[in-house]
Parts: sequence; structure tokens; C-alpha cells
Amino acid sequence: MPGQKIARVDVKKELLVWARERSGIGRDALMHRFPKLSEWEEGKSRPTINQLETFAQATHTPVGFLFLPEPPNERIPIPDLRTMGGRRPQRPSPELLDTVFQCQQRQEWYHDFARANGDTPIYLVGSMTLSTDETEAAATIRQALNFDFENRGANWTEALRHLVDRSEARGILVMINGVVGANTHRKLNPEEFRGLALVDELAPLIFINGADTKAAQIFTLIHELTHIWLGESALSNASVRSVPASDIERWCNRVAAEVLVPINTLSRDFDPQTDLTVELDRLAVRFKVSTLVVLRRVHDAGHFTPAEFQSAYQAELERVLAILATKGGTKGGDFYNTQPLRVSRRFARALIASTLEGQTLYRDAVQMLGFKKLSTFHELAHKIGAM
Repeated sequence: MPGQKIARVDVKKELLVWARERSGIGRDALMHRFPKLSEWEEGKSRPTINQLETFAQATHTPVGFLFLPEPPNERIPIPDLRTMGGRRPQRPSPELLDTVFQCQQRQEWYHDFARANGDTPIYLVGSMTLSTDETEAAATIRQALNFDFENRGANWTEALRHLVDRSEARGILVMINGVVGANTHRKLNPEEFRGLALVDELAPLIFINGADTKAAQIFTLIHELTHIWLGESALSNASVRSVPASDIERWCNRVAAEVLVPINTLSRDFDPQTDLTVELDRLAVRFKVSTLVVLRRVHDAGHFTPAEFQSAYQAELERVLAILATKGGTKGGDFYNTQPLRVSRRFARALIASTLEGQTLYRDAVQMLGFKKLSTFHELAHKIGAM
């Protein structure tokens, strides 16, 4: 009505600043959408409820957080074993938090589904300990995944697909995605995290950051699989360059490296007389890993001092980054081919079947799959043979 006063919301300026900084979105970009943001943060004016809801959506902040008396101390709900520069990371991004929460939701649903179907616990979950011999552990995992050299395919993509398929055949849900859900505007940063493992006897789940290179994804997947065998959930940024502070991460790294590049085989194959770059490229193709993993294993075999390894690693990293820069980006491919990989084909089949049988609401299924339209759900069901 004419003359009616517009209702405005009292919100603490500290919460508005916190939400902006938490989002990682530049101040100028937000000012373009919210011209009075500076006035809100300085307490000179107040937003309307609609403006506050839009701001919350733009910064990927639960709107209820903006009514708290002070900014919350958000914690990652699983063991965080990441280290960056020898230190623990600070505030997690909204993209990381939302990915963890989404994985937990999917795992909880699949656990209930498996229990209702009378599934038995997956024997491999927690079947190893930190005292398990690393070479034996690697041989067990390699055999379980049928991942000997002759079964790794012709390239990194085939090797990764083989690992995913074999892992899911063992009952492990594997999800590989480079964005939050299906939102291509919310990219995941591999510098923040590379993967996570959620241990469960009926629904063990692994998430791999698909924004990383294929070769890096292979190492991360093996690393997270090792977490499942060990029975230890964790958020990781698995790297072969540094030695993690955590005993668990060190063990998982060593086992993963041995799965991919057995030290005895490498010692026989590596020719120290050949140009190092040529030799790294050759062995990377043979083992279907990155040249950085090969370089680490060459160091483990005693061919470099720690200082020589760090120098060689930095040089090789710069070479790899330069090659990637010249290749540029790649297209995402067909949505219905990539989506089952994003959410786990095993999970998608179970969820679609449960929904079609009337056990799960379509609304919940669409939300867990990251869709907005029911037609997308039906098309995916046709693509994966569930209808």
C-alpha cells in the first residue's frame, strides 16, 4: 500500500562481514549485486528480509546463521587430516562443507537402504590396522581391485574408470565431482581438499575432487580406499611431496604409493642413466600414475637425497603445470554420462529403484541427486537402465 513502511531486519554487521569473507566472493562482486552492502556492514542502514535472503543465497550461507548473536565456528564433521605448508587449514569453504554434508546425507540414505535389503557388512571395511605390513596391505588392495599392470587400461581415464568400477563392485560408493552437486558455478578447489572417506560397514563412501587431474585422482582414490580398509574416516589432501603429520595419512600414502608403483618393480624398471624427464614420462605411462608419483617412488627407492628430491619435484611440478596450461580446459561431456560418476552409479541405481518402488519420495531423490526437474530424474533412470 502507498506510504507503507518497508520492514527491515536487524542483523549484526559482524555476521554480514563473516558471511562475505566465508563465501570467498570478492567484495566488489558482492557490491555490484548489493550496492548498500558497505552501509549494512557499517551499521548505517539495514537490509529488508528479501535482501537478506538473497544475500544469504549469494554467499551460500544458511540464512538462519545471519540471526545468530555471533559468527559460528564451523567445524568439518569428520576427522580433518589435511595439512598445508605444515599447518592445519583455517576456515573451510562453503563448497567443502556442503560437499561433506551432501556425502553424509547420501551415505545415511544408502545405509538405511542396505540394511532394509538385508545386506551383510562389507568385510574389507576396517580389516587392516596401522601395524599391517604396508607391502602386504598394498598387495591385498591391488588384488581386490584387480589392478595389476595389465588391467590398468591404455590411459589414466581408463585406469580411473577401472578403479571406480571395481571399488563399487566391492560395495564402496565412489563419487567424483569437481563442483558442488550439479552447480557448475560452485567449483571445488583441489588445493583445499582432494578427497574424503566416510567409513561405514554397509555404506562406505569415497568422494574425489574431480577438479584435480586424472592422474592425481587415481592416487587420491587409492589413498581414500586405504582409509576404508583401515576403517578411518577422514578429509584428505593426499600429496606425495610432503610427509603428513598424521600417522594415518603417512600410512595411507605409503600403501597407496605401493599399490600404484611397487617399489621392487620400480627398482627393476628405473634406469638412472636415462634422462630423468624421459624416464618419468615412460614410467608414468606404464604405471598409470602422475610423473610426480613416479618421482616420489624413485626417491623412496633411494635414488635421491631429500634435498635433491625437493628440487626435482619442484622442477617437475612446474613442467607439469606448464603442460596443463597449454592444453587448456576440457568439455564436461554428456550430462547423463557424467552424472552417475558424480553421485556413484551404485548409489544412483539404488536411489532410483527405491523411488520407483515408492519407498523414497521423488522430492528427496531429486534433491539427493542434485536435480531440479523430475524429467531429469526419469532421463537418468533410462540412461542407467533402471527403467
